[in-house]
Amino acid sequence: MVVDDHPMWRDGVSRDLDAAGFAVVATAEGVAAAARRAAAVQPDVVLMDMQLLDGNGAEGTTQVLQVSPNSRVLVLSASAERDDVLDAIKAGASGYLVKSASAAELIDAVHATAAGQPVFTPGLAGLVLGEYRRMATAPVDARAPEVPALTDRETEVLRLVAKGLSAKQIATRLSLSHRTVENHVQATLRKLQLANRVELTRYAIEQGLE
Repeated sequence: MVVDDHPMWRDGVSRDLDAAGFAVVATAEGVAAAARRAAAVQPDVVLMDMQLLDGNGAEGTTQVLQVSPNSRVLVLSASAERDDVLDAIKAGASGYLVKSASAAELIDAVHATAAGQPVFTPGLAGLVLGEYRRMATAPVDARAPEVPALTDRETEVLRLVAKGLSAKQIATRLSLSHRTVENHVQATLRKLQLANRVELTRYAIEQGLE
């Protein structure tokens, strides 16, 4: 589903996706329309602009995920402002791509988002990590449950996941097999009681890992 308040841009992106073999099941120009149509069609991936007719992309992301919790939201925006990026990720977006990206980069990003991988325009992942790194130094509530300890290798893999590397890229970087990397990712998901790589990335960001 493509959500953008500019009809020409919305139509152009839809055509690019159609040409790449994706099925664009709906489009919307604002938050309310996006929520209604997401509830009806349950899209796998939602491309979400930050400036919409009746709100912003963070609000749109929140409302879409409330009615279609299995959808993954990839923000596609002209803005690379810090507050916009952080608001989108806090709302539940899986990634953030600036509209200066090429059509090929957009198609790759949609494929990655559909596969559960976080996607960021180069530089924005570092911005998000830098912001959340400070949270890691906040006092820990003594009543909070203890987080299961990760092994050094699991932590190393988690850092690379947070940077947006695929399992294949991590395997190459660490001289490991693809299966070994996936085993570390799955073990980490189980220990932290998380559902997928997107939640894993958010956890890593919140912990200030990089």
